[in-house]
Amino acid sequence: MISGVIPVDKPEGFTSFDVVAKCRGILKERRIGHSGTLDPMATGVLPLFIGKAARAVDILPDTDKSYRAEFKLGFSTDTQDITGSVLLRSEKRAERSEIEHALAGFTGEIRQIPPMYSAVKINGRRLYDLAREGRTVEREPRKITVYRFILKDFDEENQSGVLEIDCSKGTYIRTLINDLGERLGTLGTMTALRRTRSQGFSVSQCVTLSRLESGAEKYIIPVERCFEAYPRLDLDSKRERLYLNGVTLEATLPDGLARVFGKEFIGIAKVSGGTVRPYKNFREAENE
Repeated sequence: MISGVIPVDKPEGFTSFDVVAKCRGILKERRIGHSGTLDPMATGVLPLFIGKAARAVDILPDTDKSYRAEFKLGFSTDTQDITGSVLLRSEKRAERSEIEHALAGFTGEIRQIPPMYSAVKINGRRLYDLAREGRTVEREPRKITVYRFILKDFDEENQSGVLEIDCSKGTYIRTLINDLGERLGTLGTMTALRRTRSQGFSVSQCVTLSRLESGAEKYIIPVERCFEAYPRLDLDSKRERLYLNGVTLEATLPDGLARVFGKEFIGIAKVSGGTVRPYKNFREAENE
């Protein structure tokens, strides 16, 4: 049975679900999850969690992401990216120094209003469904963290450039660009997006869909690699059996989460006051 992680380099034009569906066919495995949706226009790192590894999606320790985004000033669209319909245009032009100064105001913990064209739910409905009906609803700002937001290139003649961003989960890069345009007294639209890092995986570790079709199993990474930041607890065969049956054990580890190994990786445990109990197992108890 296949189990593990495959970081895929998502191609442009595919939704994240398209990639999952494609890989279900390639791997002959229904249980595939992913962490962090990418819009169809975006490319880059999309880690897929296969088989029992799909249990890891909601407990990953590293949820930060990195992006390389292209943008153009002077107009805005309803989707905040180049795929949308133009709403407004501005003749105001910006200089590189202005942009670099403005970027400093977007670093650290900030509040961001999710765009209407997003998968955020309000009263049980996705915002993008409401947007397609021509509706705009009030959205509550959300806390995000931008660790790094730098201008890599800017053509003052064309008012277009390239940004690099390191940020927390839930950050909308097109909204950052939209808000940057407003901060500059003009308008801004994202024209391209590539995710360069996600869940600890970089683009250099990713595989294309075409390569997966020629033999996917050689690209599978053990799911325990995602949890290497946690302390390790090794169990002998007796304690392994007890643990797999839900028994709380004693161990000298700091409070928090730990990765647990027996004859192989078992899963993630919660440690509190010197006791260890199962939190998320990737193996089940064996029948005796």
